[in-house]
Amino acid sequence: MNILIWHVHGSWTTAFVQGPHRYLLPTLPERGPWGGGRPAAWDWPANAVEVSPEELRLADVDVVVLQRPEEFELAERWLGRVPGRDVPAIYLEHNTPREHAATSRHPTADRDDVLLVHVTHFNALMWDAGSTATTVVEHGVIDPGQRPAGELAAAAVVINEPVRRGRVTGTDLLPALAAAAPIDVYGIGTDGLGEYLRTGLGVDPATAARVRSGGDLPQHRMHDELARHRVYLHTARWTSLGLSLIEAMMLGMPVVVLGTTEALEAVPPEAGVRSTDPARLRAGLRKFTTDPAAAAAAGRAARAAALARFGLGRFLGDWEDVLARAARSARGRPARAGPPATDPGPAVTPRPAPTIPIAGTITTAGS
Repeated sequence: MNILIWHVHGSWTTAFVQGPHRYLLPTLPERGPWGGGRPAAWDWPANAVEVSPEELRLADVDVVVLQRPEEFELAERWLGRVPGRDVPAIYLEHNTPREHAATSRHPTADRDDVLLVHVTHFNALMWDAGSTATTVVEHGVIDPGQRPAGELAAAAVVINEPVRRGRVTGTDLLPALAAAAPIDVYGIGTDGLGEYLRTGLGVDPATAARVRSGGDLPQHRMHDELARHRVYLHTARWTSLGLSLIEAMMLGMPVVVLGTTEALEAVPPEAGVRSTDPARLRAGLRKFTTDPAAAAAAGRAARAAALARFGLGRFLGDWEDVLARAARSARGRPARAGPPATDPGPAVTPRPAPTIPIAGTITTAGS
């Protein structure tokens, strides 16, 4: 298939483009959120190709995967075809509702021309999609490989924009948890974290110093840095399931997890500590940073669970079923408007794919 999809979430899309299809990535000269094309910092296969709006008008597109409400109009304008009517359409929802947990209406609610796909069962449970056909395809992660037990008696956490997002990401929980072990925070926008803790939250300097900014690292370096720590910490109060948590489990790290949203289902008890009680989380951090044998045992269980549930093969297989379902549902609808009859309608010519190392921050889908 030729699949039109915008680059929105780096880690998720990296897994998606490992499939057998041709992935058409809208590209504008200025790049930006609506035409980012292939991200320079990620190593994607050659079947993920950049296409301009002009090329899309002549492209044979089999399925459109939409991820933001604005993409409906944009796809129609660039393709000259209406998603859901002239070409099968899937709406991929990465996020939990931004406002009310149980009563938020999804942007695609009560539509009969789109298949809504959630990345977690929790997200599907919370969103009100009305009569829209809905399914769940859980995350898939490329296995980074198991690493030796960490030499640092410290915890690692990946939080993008921990200052701006504050309570949503559980940034306010970090100082109290750091009483059990130093915490290194990685991700976008972590540079001002110490000042925020001291001046914004009134944390005393000695305690704030135990929460350290690790910066925004390329993915391969991020994996190396995470694995140097004895334990991975997940503090998000309200988010979709973070891919960084799954990647840490695949690295073989024990996890200490705030037991909210989908994390409660994704992390088995033997993989670490799950709780909504910060005192229990603090005890878990202390245990895994002071007992390497316990950390190693929980890390092995975490890796086994992540591979079984979030392996790339399962993910791509589930997406094959979803793509086939979308194509079947489009049968019987009016024929899609293709390229002009005088034009042969060639497939889009791939642009050369750069050969670069994998890089870029581990993103948190739903963040």
